[in-house]
Amino acid sequence: MSESVVIVGAGQAASQLAASLRAEGFAGALTIVGDEPYIPYQRPPLSKAFLAGELARERLFIKPEEFYAEAKCHLMLNTRVTAIDRTRKVVTLDGGAEVAYTTLALATGSRVRKLNLPGADLPGCYYLRGIADVEHLQSRITPGAKLVIVGAGYIGLEVAAVATKRGLSVTVLEAMPRVMARAACPEVSAFYEQVHTKAGVDIRLNVKLEGIERANGALAVKTSAGAVPADTVLIGVGIVPNVELAADAGLKVDNGIVVDQFARTGDAAIYAIGDCANLPCTYAPSGRVRLESVQNAIDQAKHAAGAICGKPKPYNEVPWFWSDQYDLKLQIAGLAPPDGKVVIRGRPADRSFAAFHLKDGVVVAVEAVNAAPEYMMGRRLIAARAKPAPERLADKAVPMKDMA
Repeated sequence: MSESVVIVGAGQAASQLAASLRAEGFAGALTIVGDEPYIPYQRPPLSKAFLAGELARERLFIKPEEFYAEAKCHLMLNTRVTAIDRTRKVVTLDGGAEVAYTTLALATGSRVRKLNLPGADLPGCYYLRGIADVEHLQSRITPGAKLVIVGAGYIGLEVAAVATKRGLSVTVLEAMPRVMARAACPEVSAFYEQVHTKAGVDIRLNVKLEGIERANGALAVKTSAGAVPADTVLIGVGIVPNVELAADAGLKVDNGIVVDQFARTGDAAIYAIGDCANLPCTYAPSGRVRLESVQNAIDQAKHAAGAICGKPKPYNEVPWFWSDQYDLKLQIAGLAPPDGKVVIRGRPADRSFAAFHLKDGVVVAVEAVNAAPEYMMGRRLIAARAKPAPERLADKAVPMKDMA
């Protein structure tokens, strides 16, 4: 049987894997199977420029359709893989057809975490994960409308920024005691809470939700402190890795599909990349992590392509993430431990500062707000396991280039 790589999933990781396989010289058959009707597209702009109407749908696509034709990559869109037969090395599609592989790559990504709350499925309640979600939501982003956002993570706050600028009345309900609690340190959380509040967003923390109701054509989110009226409710309470296909095939799953440093699962013919993969990471406090980021999808796909083509190179890149809210760019590198020392460089009042996280004196993470030099050098310090003096890190008079 001639070589055939089948990629399940049609997102960032899948597109990069296809491109990298061809760049590495893979000449066999190449197929991408995706359950959406679109060619692979970027998700980060969905909650920002695309929602705001500042970016055309076509500009979301990672590569033009012609790329896949020129790369001889067969696209099977609007198609779902329902089973993997590891013995016969075939995948079954939702129509019953089978596709054979010599190597299978699972780039199944993730899906929104559904809110287990009475009324969360009422008309007017939305989640945001794909193009169709945003296009449904766009018609409701109208001046004067009441938008209630459940969840103060990246997605919730990015949508709050867009909606507030469009003239909506925005309320954000968060169960945790601070915004972006999973992603940012308390100092950065406090800064973003102040920014949103000043922009007119009503942020309510430590909220206990009781349900969502519709009466006389209007929605109301019931909380232990009373009801919050809404024309539209956006639910953003995280994502869940799509691991069921792998689990049903007998592959090891633990908060993601478990892979090694080359993106291989326990089956040497099957790889997993992107949001769905749980990978070894020396930058993670526990030694393993599942990363929800464009950077990981791209870098892990490149390493998987090398391994598939017989040029294995261990994957151990510094993780990085970003979020755009108003005129602020938050750039994060590394993975902050819960018990590290935080060193603040710059003043939040100046809307440009950075929070460096140190563990046993070693820089392990940086959160930079409108502070590109701190972010760029921070990534280098993390990779080098550097131990700069905390007082030098905090001193803006000391240039970041002198920290190396």
